[in-house]
Amino acid sequence: MGFIAIFNSCKPFYNTVYKKPQLVDTKASKQVKILHKKLFYLSKEGFAIGHQDATAYGIGWKQSDFPNMIKSDVNDILDDFPAVYGFDIGGIEKGKTNNLDGVPFDTMRALMIDAYSKGGIITVSWHADNPKTNGDSWDRTTAVQEIIGDGKLVKKYESWLSKVAVFLKSIRYKGKAIPIIFRPHHEMNGDWFWWGNPNCNSLEYLQLWRNTIYSLRDKYHVHNLIYVYAPNKLNPNDNYMDYYPGDTFVDILGIDIYDFQNSVEFSNAIANDLKIVKNIATEKSKLYALTETGVNKSAGVNWFIQELVPDQNWFTKVLYPNIENSGISWILFWRNGNEGEQYMPNKGHKSEADFKIFAKEPKALFLKDINRLKL
Repeated sequence: MGFIAIFNSCKPFYNTVYKKPQLVDTKASKQVKILHKKLFYLSKEGFAIGHQDATAYGIGWKQSDFPNMIKSDVNDILDDFPAVYGFDIGGIEKGKTNNLDGVPFDTMRALMIDAYSKGGIITVSWHADNPKTNGDSWDRTTAVQEIIGDGKLVKKYESWLSKVAVFLKSIRYKGKAIPIIFRPHHEMNGDWFWWGNPNCNSLEYLQLWRNTIYSLRDKYHVHNLIYVYAPNKLNPNDNYMDYYPGDTFVDILGIDIYDFQNSVEFSNAIANDLKIVKNIATEKSKLYALTETGVNKSAGVNWFIQELVPDQNWFTKVLYPNIENSGISWILFWRNGNEGEQYMPNKGHKSEADFKIFAKEPKALFLKDINRLKL
C-alpha cells in the first residue's frame, strides 16, 4: 500500500482537498479537529477497522485476567490491534462503577488512554437506561416526552448528562482531553430502544438530540466530541433523514447494518444504504461510516459459534467486496462478549484464516496501518 505522510506542520491545516468542516462544536478542541482531518484522509486510503470493547474483554478472558498487558482477540491473531476502539458508557448516567457489560469505568478510561497514546481512535456509544422506569435501554416504556420541554424528568436527564460530561472530559492524555467520536441514541428507526420509533416520534427525537448537545457542549463545556447520527439498516419505508437533527447538530453520518446470516440481504443492504448515506454525506460535505456491523444471531443461533452458513470466508467473500469502494472512514465490529455474542474471530476460530486474508486487503486499515500514515 502506498502510504504517504498527509500532515506536515509547515503546511496550512486546511487546504483545497481538506476544507474547513462545519463542526457541531465551534469550540471543538484542536485534538478534535486533528481527528476529523485524520478520518477524512483515512477514507481516501481505505477504512479503519474497529472493534467494540476490543481490549476490555474477549472470548474466554477479561482485562483483569491480564493486568500487566493489553490483550485483544484481534491482536492474538494478527499481532496488530484494531484502529478504532469502541466503548459504551451505559450506566455512567447512574454513577455506576461498571458499564452495562461489566467493564469498570476506571478500566475503560485507562484503555481509552492507552489506545489513543498508540495512535488509536476512540468511539463511544451510550446505552442509557430508561429515565422513566430505570429499566435498561431495551425497556421501551415511553420516556422521551418526559425528558424534553416541560417534561417531569427533564432535571433527571440533565443530571445524567452531567455525569456523562464529567466522564468524557476525564479521558485525558498529556493534559489534553482525548477526542471521542460520540454516537448517542443510535438505531432510532428501530423499535428496540426507548428512544426509538415508535417509542418517540421524530420531533421528540430531534429535541432530545439537540438538548443533549446543548447540555454537553454549552452547559458542561465538553469540547472533545465528534457527534455521529446513526440509524439502523433502512427498511423499505424508512427514510434515512426522518430523525436527522440538522446539519449544525451532526458531524458524521453513520449507519448500523448487521448480517443476520443472510449474505444476499446483507450485501443488498450495504449497497443500498451506504449509497444513500454516501450521497447525503457528499451533498453535506460530511464524513460517513459503517458504525456497527458483524454476523448477528439468527433464530437465537450465532454463526461464530455454530457450524452454520454463511461460510467461514465471510470477511473476504461477503464483507470486503461490499465495502471496498464505499468511502467510509471506519467500520466497527460489535463485541466479543458472553452468552453467544461474538463478531470478530478469536485465535483458533474457524474464520481465523479468512480474517488474516481480510486484514491484508489494501483498504482494511488496522492500527499499524494508520500509524504508517503518520497522522
